[in-house]
Amino acid sequence: MNYQHKQLASGRWENFSFFEQMSNIGSEVERAIKWKSKNDTNHFMSAFERALELFELTVADKKNKRRLKEILRVREALVDYFLYDDTYNTNANQWKKYFFYFNFACRVK
Repeated sequence: MNYQHKQLASGRWENFSFFEQMSNIGSEVERAIKWKSKNDTNHFMSAFERALELFELTVADKKNKRRLKEILRVREALVDYFLYDDTYNTNANQWKKYFFYFNFACRVK
């Protein structure tokens, strides 16, 4: 696989806590939301693909084994929101709020 986050994919990602990992995914999701709202398909897809790549690294991280259900459900709902019919009835503000709490947890720590 050709990773955009080459340093993270080489094992550095596993050094981050689960909250840091989700916070970083949230940053890419916010970028995707921003570019989608501006109808910039190229930048939107790049940010979304980076978010998916970070999801894959998070799933592969052994310390997240107990959290796989949540991680995979969030990824499924995000893909549905951005690319399909939004079956889960989510919106940009809900996604920002969801990931905000991971960012907050990192800062409090």
